[in-house]
Amino acid sequence: MSDAAKKYTKTNTGFLMVLRQGDSLFNELESLAKKENIQSASFTGFGFLGNVQFGFFNKETKQYEPKDFTDVELVSMTGSIAWEGNKPSLHLHGAVGDKNMDAFAGHMLRATVGNGSLEIFIVTYNKKLERKDDPAIGAKVLQVNQD
Repeated sequence: MSDAAKKYTKTNTGFLMVLRQGDSLFNELESLAKKENIQSASFTGFGFLGNVQFGFFNKETKQYEPKDFTDVELVSMTGSIAWEGNKPSLHLHGAVGDKNMDAFAGHMLRATVGNGSLEIFIVTYNKKLERKDDPAIGAKVLQVNQD
């Protein structure tokens, strides 16, 4: 793989990932988790998004109500990587700003990098964590009581 094609590098706390125009944030994080066998992690990031879909969780319907935004700056993102069976399970929240300096935020459902790049700082942990359905709230919840 050429240096131009590399998307991440190992650090003393985990990884630094830099995504470029057209990259899918969710696909790249899932791929990293599988390839590097990440047991669990937390991450932060910022950069440019060509599109992002936020969702607000409706507790009555137990569904996310989606809203799309295009050509925005991701001013803050935080999230975690865990597992659901043999598949990485991502949980992301973010805040974006548009050209009018209006801000929007919420649970991230999907995102693609726009003009520029997206920098993600990933801190890995040596304990495998899982997400499981919690019937009381109708959503998947990170399980911390595992040994």
